[in-house]
Amino acid sequence: MTDIHFYEVDLKWDCQLNGTLTPPVISHQIKVDAYAEITKGIKIKEKWTPEHLFVAAVNSCLMSTFLLVAENSKFQFISFDCNAVGEIEKIDGKFVVTAIVLKPTLIISINQNKTKAKRVLEMSEKACAIANPIQTKITLEPMVMIEH
Repeated sequence: MTDIHFYEVDLKWDCQLNGTLTPPVISHQIKVDAYAEITKGIKIKEKWTPEHLFVAAVNSCLMSTFLLVAENSKFQFISFDCNAVGEIEKIDGKFVVTAIVLKPTLIISINQNKTKAKRVLEMSEKACAIANPIQTKITLEPMVMIEH
């Protein structure tokens, strides 16, 4: 198995400010809007923007990495949910994603160790392939709950 992987996504402009993302290996398409609300000063509803996709990529990478780290650590959990909020600022005349706050909620059983749960989450954030190369500050704010 090679250590190099490729992920292809085609984008087709549809009309006005809209496009469609289609990965050749996935049948589901994603409709995207070319501009975020910060660019035109209007609220975009019901459409994914590049900013949403960027935050979603970091968020889903955390989950994917967490699942691998948890499996390798033989760490069992009941559920995993994560809220992610990206912050965009105008710096030197350019909009920049300056921060992403990840707030995973992990529910574990009473016989699991809360400290180990946080450690697995932290290891996952550090190993995330999407988060590692970007300059955006990523903050992990985990919540681990024990189910009785």
